[in-house]
Amino acid sequence: MLFPETISKKLGISYPVIQAPMFGVSTPEMVAASADAGCLGSLALGDLPAEQCISLIRKTRSLTGRLFAVNIFVHEIPEITAELREKYAKAKAYIEAFAEDNGLSVSLTALEDLTTNSYHEQIEAIIDEGCEILSFTFGIPDEKSIVRLKEKNVLLIGTCTSVTEAQMLEKAGIDLIVVQGIEAGGHRGTFATESLPQIGGMSLLPQIADHVDTALIYSGGIYNAQTMQAAKALGAEGFQLGSMLLASQESALQPFEKDRLKMVSENDIVLTRTFSGRYARGISNKYIRKLEGSGFILPYPYQNKLTGALRNAAKLRQDTDFVSIWLGQSIHDYSRQSVKDILGKLIDDYSRLP
Repeated sequence: MLFPETISKKLGISYPVIQAPMFGVSTPEMVAASADAGCLGSLALGDLPAEQCISLIRKTRSLTGRLFAVNIFVHEIPEITAELREKYAKAKAYIEAFAEDNGLSVSLTALEDLTTNSYHEQIEAIIDEGCEILSFTFGIPDEKSIVRLKEKNVLLIGTCTSVTEAQMLEKAGIDLIVVQGIEAGGHRGTFATESLPQIGGMSLLPQIADHVDTALIYSGGIYNAQTMQAAKALGAEGFQLGSMLLASQESALQPFEKDRLKMVSENDIVLTRTFSGRYARGISNKYIRKLEGSGFILPYPYQNKLTGALRNAAKLRQDTDFVSIWLGQSIHDYSRQSVKDILGKLIDDYSRLP
């Protein structure tokens, strides 16, 4: 089967396959391996400070001379109010006590010691480093930032989870749109509403294709040639995948986390706000089950900052009950080969389809 060519030409890659920007999982090595496979690697910068963004961009460039995307979180940072201070203190005490009860002694960061970063500083660093492709999630950059990026000929890729969000991205002049189905692992890119759109990707994709003219990249549940074929039939001109790369050689997941993937069942995969304050799909564990419905979940990024030390301590103890392992709904054999080999096989399998 022939690959669609529109996105390949826009991105300067051989195949319209994009390695998902999985913050905390993808690495410069993963980006380089994706590029070596003729695909688009995505360097996840999340909400890192500008200086760390620069360091990661330069490390990636030292590993590959090919184009790659950088990805950032575009979100509003809630104001710190007296109410938030009180809720933060209670959540901190509750989580610390629960961890202690489970043999994990940890002191979580106090609110006054947290640092939050604006995406505007990241954009300046990205422009200064001469990056040519920027993808983003959790919102849309402000108009001034979009104009500045366009002036520097930076190609922009936005993420949507509904028809409304896709139309908003198109109206803002975004070059390519990632359609994120509910099946996808990791954080939801929802930004137009506080409620979470829970429409399946294979229903959402053709609806968006009917309402926008911008080329679409589908993300959610792709793990083999047949799922790529299905997405193409429903309007996708590009394919973004992440979960199938979680256990790869270049993944930042530790061996004990990769081992957990071998035992996952369909009932283990849930949507939760307990780790970050934003909905994300991953493997349920003791922490998630305890926090759900507890009332101790703060808005993003405060919950994410609060639980950071907990996750780090759990990794040191190799304890899957207190780490976030984000994972999509398509359970399969999570290969431990190189990303280049995993993507190479996927591309070869797709090419052989009738």
